Amino acid sequence: MSDINSLTFPKLLRERYLEYGDRKVAMRRKKLGIWQSYTWKDYYDSVKYISLGLISLGLEKEDKVSVIGENDPEWYWAELAAQAAGAAAVGIYNDCTAAEIKYFIENSDSTFVFAHDQEQVDKVLAIRKELPQIKKIIYWDDKGLWFYKDEALLSLTELMKLGRTYEKEQPALFERNIDRGIGEDIGLILYTSGTTGLPKGAMVSYRSYLIAIQDMRQIDPLTPDDRYVSIIMPAWAAEQILGVIGQLWTGFEVHFPEEPETVRSDLREIGPSYIMYAPRLWELLCSEIQALLNEATGPKRWSHLVSMPLGIKIEEMRAAGRRIPFHWRLLSKLADWVFFRQLRDMIGFSQVKFAYTAGAPISPDIIRFFRAIGINLKQGFGSTETGALLTCHHDGDVRPESCGRPLPWAQVKISEEGEILCKGGALFSGYYQSQEATDKCFDRDGWYHYGDGGHIDESGHLIVFGRLSDFRQLADGHRFAPENIEIRLRFSPYIKDCLVLGNQTREYVTVIIILDYENVGFWMEKRGIAYTTYADLSQKPETYDLLREEIAKVNRYLPDKSKMKKYVVLNKEFDPDEEELTRSRKIRRHFVEEKYKALIEAMYSDLPRFPVETTVVYQDGRKAVTKTDVRIAYCED
Repeated sequence: MSDINSLTFPKLLRERYLEYGDRKVAMRRKKLGIWQSYTWKDYYDSVKYISLGLISLGLEKEDKVSVIGENDPEWYWAELAAQAAGAAAVGIYNDCTAAEIKYFIENSDSTFVFAHDQEQVDKVLAIRKELPQIKKIIYWDDKGLWFYKDEALLSLTELMKLGRTYEKEQPALFERNIDRGIGEDIGLILYTSGTTGLPKGAMVSYRSYLIAIQDMRQIDPLTPDDRYVSIIMPAWAAEQILGVIGQLWTGFEVHFPEEPETVRSDLREIGPSYIMYAPRLWELLCSEIQALLNEATGPKRWSHLVSMPLGIKIEEMRAAGRRIPFHWRLLSKLADWVFFRQLRDMIGFSQVKFAYTAGAPISPDIIRFFRAIGINLKQGFGSTETGALLTCHHDGDVRPESCGRPLPWAQVKISEEGEILCKGGALFSGYYQSQEATDKCFDRDGWYHYGDGGHIDESGHLIVFGRLSDFRQLADGHRFAPENIEIRLRFSPYIKDCLVLGNQTREYVTVIIILDYENVGFWMEKRGIAYTTYADLSQKPETYDLLREEIAKVNRYLPDKSKMKKYVVLNKEFDPDEEELTRSRKIRRHFVEEKYKALIEAMYSDLPRFPVETTVVYQDGRKAVTKTDVRIAYCED
């Protein structure tokens, strides 16, 4: 492998192509129930002709190319094609609105846009007149687009034809372009989640993320025979480091499920070697499993009640570094044979060697749960700016309450104010068009200020407390971290999301609960309790009783002054389209608190109910307003 200072993603692609050619599969995509295979030669040729096609249309070095769509081989191809031409790829989440897409394209100065399908094309066309710099909008799924006549539109097939024609004029251009790239070049612009303001475009050099993946492979080695499933969006740094770059580094296969709804069955067919889920996906999966197990009967219920405590006990011994006695190991193998292996197979994790969570805090109980059933789940901590992963658990040293030890590239320390600071070779190159924001996050000694509070324990593990700006103080001076309470609440199978409240003007802590519609609904149906809509289910007395028990489980472990005193069950879910969540599903805490200001005031009064208005936007643009009397209840009777 070449020197990392001169290495780029396109150079790695060429290395894999020369190594494997058409003798090894690089990607598989499921379409209409059939797995389609692409070799490394297919991958390389697709990137080549897309890149040459873009150049023939006017793409220049240091230009920007936006990509928006679902996980597909074409997403990877478009990214590598732009980079091979000396441009930077800009990732955009596929559920962004037209206004959000306009911001990303405009802010990044993108001149070309790859849009997956009709839905994404329509969004871009809606803002096309406001973005005169766009030269072409290229789509790869033509369903519904056959009769579109806009001159800016071009299919990926047509673009590749242009590339083949251009190759005849410039036969060695693609290879020369690859040779020109160096490690310090900017290959990616990835936007932050924007929890506290507008998203910022983090400029990522090839060298920074290659340093990070090199360190990751030392911790968790993979082979070309391993399999990865692309589920999380490539617009997120984690998919870049584990999927796009991880594959180029190691040469393993990447699989693309057919639809989000078929992921579970597709996972069982693939048998992935390693996988990455965002914390919310682990929480939802844990909730689903727990709800099913809680309602199980007969032998399944018996095996669950016996095996689960056994698995938890053994995992606690491992986490504490204690030697596991022979009889416990024997019981563990029996529990695995009777119960855990069937459970892992049911969720498609029977072959997983490494599983990861990162990007947001997660309850230690969830990590403990999955490790207890035999899934090697590890937590990483990092961000787009810090090589995607700053710390990670090592095998044999997994402690659910921590985020592991720093990767070799990183120096990590805690400031006097308790903030996590870091420096090292995998840091980003600054925010695009925002020198002021870049200067704010680095001090004069070159330390990057993370914004999160944390602690490094005696064994070198990083324990993260959450955003320092989110720490709260009650009227009596008691300080608490809402995020730590929220991640424990989300361990419940009946709580999908929540927002813990309290500040210097309040005497106690309260919480807004978002119920898990599927699991709570299933619980109701098993008991013969009828309901109609989400809003109706949320205000059922039985729902409040059920969720009160879940809140009580968390309150038991909290200091008295941090215990939640009142709660409401909101009549709707938090929605990224209403700006309540970021596109990576993080709560916009300050926005939500302002939006529900009147409800929050009512929670700190003697009112038993409060009317909440909800605006419903239909697909045709029509709006309707519904009003629900939301009950305000005490956490203890």
